[in-house]
Amino acid sequence: MIVFSHLLNDRSGSPRVLCSAIFALTQSGDGSRLFVSSHGSGCLDETNILTSRYWYRRTSYRLLTFVSYLTSQFCLLIRLFRTRDIDVNAVIYVNTLLPFGAALYGRVTGRKVVYHLHEVSVSPAPLRWFLVTVARLTAQRLIYVSDFHRGCLPICCVQSRVVHNALDQSFLDRAAKSVFRHRNDGRFNVLMLASLRDYKGVPELLTLAGRLASCAYIHFDLVVNDDEAAIQRYFGSTILPSNLTVHPRTSNPSEHYARTSLVLNLSRPDQWVETFGLTLLEAMAFGVPVIAPPLGGPIELVDDGGEGYLIDCRNSDLLAETVVILADDESLCLRLSAAARRRAARFSPAAFAQALREVVAF
Repeated sequence: MIVFSHLLNDRSGSPRVLCSAIFALTQSGDGSRLFVSSHGSGCLDETNILTSRYWYRRTSYRLLTFVSYLTSQFCLLIRLFRTRDIDVNAVIYVNTLLPFGAALYGRVTGRKVVYHLHEVSVSPAPLRWFLVTVARLTAQRLIYVSDFHRGCLPICCVQSRVVHNALDQSFLDRAAKSVFRHRNDGRFNVLMLASLRDYKGVPELLTLAGRLASCAYIHFDLVVNDDEAAIQRYFGSTILPSNLTVHPRTSNPSEHYARTSLVLNLSRPDQWVETFGLTLLEAMAFGVPVIAPPLGGPIELVDDGGEGYLIDCRNSDLLAETVVILADDESLCLRLSAAARRRAARFSPAAFAQALREVVAF
């Protein structure tokens, strides 16, 4: 029996990886269950195990959100103690550093605790220190998503292992059937999937689209991890470039990848370092070339000039030049596309599942 815990339920990387872990580690009737907060709706609604929810509310006010978060972990702790059918030998699987209430429950009750870590940046610094300390004192095993990640967030005295993320088989099946096209209906489509945060490179995307507005055959799509109301709040009175379309969150990103010529990750290296880069891997499975940051987890996925390019989003001249080169060179894109599919094939769900089973088999 495994008891999974997570905070936010949306369609960002960490809950999607947790979904894959749940499918890999559980089977019908084994009693495993998921504890996730009541805030939001996303891919964790689609898991195949019993789900319990605990109170949490995220607000636009940082201090209130922090108080809400601390309260949520007290609620999670109480909810776990009140759940009487948790086996004494159950493994407590904590996804990210944030749901520390589950880790404390495991420690107090003598159950084994496994952390699946995804983040590097946790602020403020006192909160980061506290969460890392809780992990160090409660966990028997740590799972990191990349070698870079393990180096950035070392937690001493705890056994750790790198398990690269993988894509689920249904997604891979759709990707295998998709034929990469340099242009779709004469248009070179550039896609970015990101949260509505400046550090994710949204302003840089707007600047890039504006610079290339005169190239009528290049179009940009931004798929955000939020709804229409949030899009309106974020952009406000901003006049978007005419060659950019903003889309709300989607439960089926495959539809976008299938008609995309290039995928961007423009995270700012000085503010946010990607520990892995799941959207990059998804794009590569579809044979779509990528442009990624030149540090962090993405450099374990992408070779510069191989499956795409590693470019700092602050180098706007090189970024714009590379997009134009790719838009004008079909043979180059086809070469990058073939290499991208080969690299993505290495991250199989079978290898992911086997590695996770080895970690949780105490």
